Amino acid sequence: MVLIADSGSTKTDWVLVDGERRERFFTQGMNPVLMSEIELEEVLLAAKRQVPKAKLLRVFFYGAGCREDVIPKMELAINRVFHPMNDEEIEIKVQSDLMAAARALCGRQEGIACILGTGVNSCLFDGERIVANTPPLGFILGDEGSGAVLGKLFVNALYKGRLPILLRREFEEVMNQSLSAIIHKVYREPMPNRFLASFAPFIQTHLDVPEVADLCIENFQLFFRYNINPYQRHDLRVNAVGSVAFHFADLLHEAARKEGYEMGLILKSPMEGLVNYHQSVIG
Repeated sequence: MVLIADSGSTKTDWVLVDGERRERFFTQGMNPVLMSEIELEEVLLAAKRQVPKAKLLRVFFYGAGCREDVIPKMELAINRVFHPMNDEEIEIKVQSDLMAAARALCGRQEGIACILGTGVNSCLFDGERIVANTPPLGFILGDEGSGAVLGKLFVNALYKGRLPILLRREFEEVMNQSLSAIIHKVYREPMPNRFLASFAPFIQTHLDVPEVADLCIENFQLFFRYNINPYQRHDLRVNAVGSVAFHFADLLHEAARKEGYEMGLILKSPMEGLVNYHQSVIG
């Protein structure tokens, strides 16, 4: 059996693969940069309870925060929790969420792989390794194309009079927000990036307002301009995974066209692609 995990800071998506049989379940998210070994093991134990008591041969874990310096910490936590299931050693591989995107989107082919969700990331993938990566820099210094930056641009346009006043009134009523409440949450409370990204569904339902659609396209154009252009590979299609990429796909295509790129595969989640990738590799 093979266990594959795609973990963000909020949720971990697990798939257990046993031949042609697949079992999918979810647990709390894990980030080895933000969590202690004990906290990681508590979540892993919750996952272990979902796995039948049969021989587990491999664990492939992809996660947010899985940098080279913390991968040993994550591998150790996985080994402590899952090793007692077997008499023999379990193969454990931990890699970044960006590698998950690259493998899910490109398989074993060269390509450009991107994550567009609350935050963004991107890479040039040669079919085996990530050979180039433009640092996203977070929503304050960068993250163009992300849900957080989209929310930031929307709030700016809404309260600086670049969007219809009726839209602002609807936004405040539907989202139960006010300018003072937004400023407090962004500047005084934790996770302002998630808060700003939470406006994305409202924005999506108002793409019939030309100014809103233009704002979204501009956000995606900046993503291509500042994150994809450095790779200097207009010959490659740009593939993307994530909720923002999936739900704003039409506008992402439009922004790509304007910046001289062509979109390839767009997925909401990398898991299906990861399962296919590992089944093809394992045979």
